[in-house]
Amino acid sequence: MNHITAIGFDLFNTLVTAEPQILDEAMKRLIKSLRQSGFKFENEQFKEAYRGAALEFVKKAQEDGIETHNRFWISAALKSQGYNILPDDPQIAIAVDSYFSAFFLHCHLIPGTKEMLSSLMDVYRLGLLTNFTHGPAARKIIDRLGLSPFFDVVLISGELGYRKPHPFVFQQLIEQLGVGNDQILYVGDDPKPDITGAQRAGIQPVLSTYVRDQKIPFIAGIVFRGAEKVDCKIPRISKWKDLLSLLNRK
Repeated sequence: MNHITAIGFDLFNTLVTAEPQILDEAMKRLIKSLRQSGFKFENEQFKEAYRGAALEFVKKAQEDGIETHNRFWISAALKSQGYNILPDDPQIAIAVDSYFSAFFLHCHLIPGTKEMLSSLMDVYRLGLLTNFTHGPAARKIIDRLGLSPFFDVVLISGELGYRKPHPFVFQQLIEQLGVGNDQILYVGDDPKPDITGAQRAGIQPVLSTYVRDQKIPFIAGIVFRGAEKVDCKIPRISKWKDLLSLLNRK
């Protein structure tokens, strides 16, 4: 793959893993924030309403490619509890920040990630393209884990307005990396958003199977993983040394 001059990466389950308790902790913080703002409801009813709203909004986002946001889910859940509050209400904004604060403590780099990126950054332009509804939280996770210095481009679906596999986000990756689509590798773990999305944009995808191979629990709800199968001809990596070998680098 000597013609490759740029590499894009997914975030969750590709560079970063999350502890299994992260969503429970996030929900606790969300509920605490809403209660501090004066909302009253039965916890389990609210949780069920929130999950139902999330599934509904995410399903639509997966169909049309337009990114959703947690503020809509919270607004819908509160409406089910008798509160007519708009998604852009400041109280919901505070609750969103509280929800995502749990992520800052329970996300970790896959071993060897910084070393791998360091070995590539002087040779390739590096980009990060992730599906994540709340841009500020994603950027804070990236910063806290020390990833920011490695990337020339950081693209987050919540800021772009569209989510993978929509062509718009991959076109943004191509344009901002400043190279031809046939000069880019895109490394990700999720078949439809990462692999199919890259292929449709004319980008060479690489499937990362580290999380699956290490039997690390997938945290449902972070990226809403699909079940689509991957063409056996797509290159696969299980460890970062596999990626370096694919690039003919030791």
